[in-house]
Amino acid sequence: MHEVIEAIERWLARGEQVAVATVVRAMGSSPRQVGAKMAVSSGGSMIGSVSGGCIEGAVFEACQEAIASGQSRLLHFGVADETAWEVGLACGGSIDVFVEPLR
Repeated sequence: MHEVIEAIERWLARGEQVAVATVVRAMGSSPRQVGAKMAVSSGGSMIGSVSGGCIEGAVFEACQEAIASGQSRLLHFGVADETAWEVGLACGGSIDVFVEPLR
């Protein structure tokens, strides 16, 4: 977590905007537990993980959208959800990820 905070501080010092994604619910066989975080800068940098790689691309895009719009959103990924198969979450669980721009 310390590395994530340091990266955010560097990005903010450079004048970049930042969004943070946090796992807020994990059910079944999920790759990360509640509290796992990923941060994304407006310059395209990323640090941390919310899924071990299988949904990071979709979460990265949601973070970029949050930076652009200023709006937070809750994402849901699970094996019964067609979106989960599209992004590669076939581990048998489901996770909810809250994406929010830092202000």
